Amino acid sequence: MSEQKTAAGTVECPSCNSTFDKATLSANLSVCPSCKYHFRMEPADRIAYLADEGTFVEFCRGMRSLNPIDMDGYEDKLTEAERKSNISEAVVTGTCEIKGMPVVLGVMSFSFMGGSMGSVVGEKITRAIMMGVEKRRPVIIYATSGGARMQEGIFSLMQMAKTASAAAELDRAGLPLFLVLCDPTTGGVTASFAMLGDINIAEPGALIGFAGPRVIEGTIKQKLPEGFQRAEFQQDKGFVDYIAPRSEQRSLFIKLLKAHGFGVGLDQSASHATAQGGK
Repeated sequence: MSEQKTAAGTVECPSCNSTFDKATLSANLSVCPSCKYHFRMEPADRIAYLADEGTFVEFCRGMRSLNPIDMDGYEDKLTEAERKSNISEAVVTGTCEIKGMPVVLGVMSFSFMGGSMGSVVGEKITRAIMMGVEKRRPVIIYATSGGARMQEGIFSLMQMAKTASAAAELDRAGLPLFLVLCDPTTGGVTASFAMLGDINIAEPGALIGFAGPRVIEGTIKQKLPEGFQRAEFQQDKGFVDYIAPRSEQRSLFIKLLKAHGFGVGLDQSASHATAQGGK
């Protein structure tokens, strides 16, 4: 569904047509208070919600896309995308803590050229995963994308193999990769790292697939099932492990990190401090 904007300061929900002010939407993590429709969310807002306050440290911020195949007008599109989104590329990467547990975090943005994966996006995601290997930290990636970036041709397609190879290295190191599939997650991103998580989580109602429903219907000349490619459909078919409403994602990651052994030392330290304080 396309998201609607009404008068200045108000937003209309594309699912239930309720109208409310932007402050209300922001306070509710960009989820409709009436029907729980999940609006698209920017990286800064996701990081503010998920990470412990003051712990996020961005890396690779200065990386900028070039124009490897001299596509006419590409530089202008990049400049405009950066102006509109206030970020330098379609993914923000960094380290942070979640309830004291260190993680590597990557958050994609659909606002920057549809979250398309070009050379820089692929490189930043690869470096984030490899930092997890180097620092022995779990990696969390929020994916949202229309797929490979057509303006970079074969260079964008090469990122599929590169990011998938990095995910394999993390797996060999025995470290978890957690994916959160947001609306939409499609194309070459779905066909590479976005489906390689040890646990694939999805936001409610997110469109998840390779080609879009209209393309598939036009190809097979058949009507697709109700809810085709939505998160709930993909969970039913085994492509998604768990659907997590946005408000539950931080607590979910705390549980997952502890279940994978990353909170053991912290818990012991907390118990020791409690015992000492009780003497």
